[in-house]
Amino acid sequence: MSDDTEWYWDLERRVAVPASERGAYDQTLGPYASRAEAEHWKERVEERNAGWEEADDEWNREADTDRQEQ
Repeated sequence: MSDDTEWYWDLERRVAVPASERGAYDQTLGPYASRAEAEHWKERVEERNAGWEEADDEWNREADTDRQEQ
């Protein structure tokens, strides 16, 4: 992605901003490919977290099964 097509979520201002208006690195999330993606950052984070939690649960179930079989 080039700078003119990158978008960030500004945590301080709570708005999507193009790369040219991005604030400090520790106050932004991104880059995102579009303004809409930046604006929906929270949904993406929640989806990823849910997926990781499911993977953890599956791993724990497999570990429990392995312990029971020993």
